[in-house]
Amino acid sequence: MRVVILALAATAAVAGADLVELGRRLFHDRRLSRDGSLSCATCHDPGRAFADDRAVAHGIGGAAGTRNAPALINRAGGASFFWDGRVTSLEEQVLEPITNPKELGLTLEEAEERLGLKRDEIARALAGYVRSIRSGDSPFDRHVAGAFGALSPQEQKGLELFNGRSNCWVCHSGVKLTDELFHNTGIAWRQGRLLDEGRFAVTRQPQDRGAFKTPTLREVSRTAPYMHDGSLATLEAVIDYYDRGGNPNPGLHPALRPLRLSAEEKRALAAFLHSLTGRIEEGR
Repeated sequence: MRVVILALAATAAVAGADLVELGRRLFHDRRLSRDGSLSCATCHDPGRAFADDRAVAHGIGGAAGTRNAPALINRAGGASFFWDGRVTSLEEQVLEPITNPKELGLTLEEAEERLGLKRDEIARALAGYVRSIRSGDSPFDRHVAGAFGALSPQEQKGLELFNGRSNCWVCHSGVKLTDELFHNTGIAWRQGRLLDEGRFAVTRQPQDRGAFKTPTLREVSRTAPYMHDGSLATLEAVIDYYDRGGNPNPGLHPALRPLRLSAEEKRALAAFLHSLTGRIEEGR
């Protein structure tokens, strides 16, 4: 079996309960937005696996961003963050939405003054809290642990497809169901051009044109819409997209090809993806 999941495994130690609790409060604190209307939790809703139900994130004054808000689960130990991987630590990541004029729209000086905390304290607290958010104990986790009745026959068929000819495992691998790498799946390619250059804007490497970070599939049934631009509304739409081989373009990942799954196979694959929904723990 190519995919191995550890139920509720903490991948990094959290630096103290007090720090995490401070981070949890800051995560929900609307003082971190210029007009006091938004918090981190606005776009990373705990009830939606710390994701958003809109195609792209919306900030102060209704300003629309350009990318979907990814789920903030099992991010401890991540190698890079954001869809384009432009920062390499959670301490960097958590400050960017605060200062982004299309998100919370504060300067770090203003955030320090409002909270009575230094920016590094804000960063450490928020990052510590995000590291505490983890998902596990899904039916699939129980299946991997030896409870083979945890998956229905349909879900087991979906697992076979996931690890077999559907090629999902190529990118969605390991404990977190993501290789933490960047791939061009064609989503940004429309009408003969890239609408978003993705990782290329960070590295300027030709092979990174249109490449975006592989998202985790944990809790995926709760995190619609999907892809970096939120352009696919349902899991069924995602499966249909990959079934036809994505959008062909010069940088398309070589694992993508037409699958020609039957309707029954598509239902089985969707059922397996639903089996990755488990229990989320946070704040400790």
